Amino acid sequence: MEKFTTLKGIVAPLDRANVDTDAIIPKQFLKSIKRAGFGPNLFDEWRYLDHGEPGRDNSHRPLNPGFVLNQPCYKGASILLARDNFGCGSSREHAPWALEDYGFRALIAPSYADIFYNNCFKNSLLPIVLDGTIVDRLFNEVATTPGYSLAIDLTAQHITTPTGARFSFEVDAFRKHCLLNGLDDIGLTLQHTGDIKRYEAHRQTETPWLFSYPGGTIDDDVSSIVPPG
Repeated sequence: MEKFTTLKGIVAPLDRANVDTDAIIPKQFLKSIKRAGFGPNLFDEWRYLDHGEPGRDNSHRPLNPGFVLNQPCYKGASILLARDNFGCGSSREHAPWALEDYGFRALIAPSYADIFYNNCFKNSLLPIVLDGTIVDRLFNEVATTPGYSLAIDLTAQHITTPTGARFSFEVDAFRKHCLLNGLDDIGLTLQHTGDIKRYEAHRQTETPWLFSYPGGTIDDDVSSIVPPG
């Protein structure tokens, strides 16, 4: 997983509350579990004027000119500014996959759906919670400032605006550690590779019958069957 330490990026404002995961990445795109390739279909039903399907060439599809991500001033945005209850609906992990694949690294909103919020941290996305009045202020500043950008410092836990205003945000210490070090669940487990190998070796010594089958044995990493002789 990619580390998150600091970020300075253009802000794209999505001025809608209760944006659900089916809007973030519609259900027809959930067939793949590769984690990559979902960015072109992020907000598909709002972003395009026709119906999207997996495997379709999006470069020739008609764009909705009124949708925020299709407006030139927000091209290359890496921070998404949203409203209350962002990521509600079904618990599909494809939603943060699509946001990250598009290029977003941080989200700012007054609140998020719980499962979506947890999934963001597991996929190199930083979901920042700010008070609604501050979010209102940021929406106003984005609307009046072309190319509006924010600087985010995860270590210091603050956001800095172009005028120098600074806003602090809270983040769980363990989740912060994982983001700063680029550790997802697999990465956390691999930190204990030595302990796991020692445990498996001990298990093979103490309970060898668990690591054998008629006509062969299971090798040390318990990943394949090794025939005898």
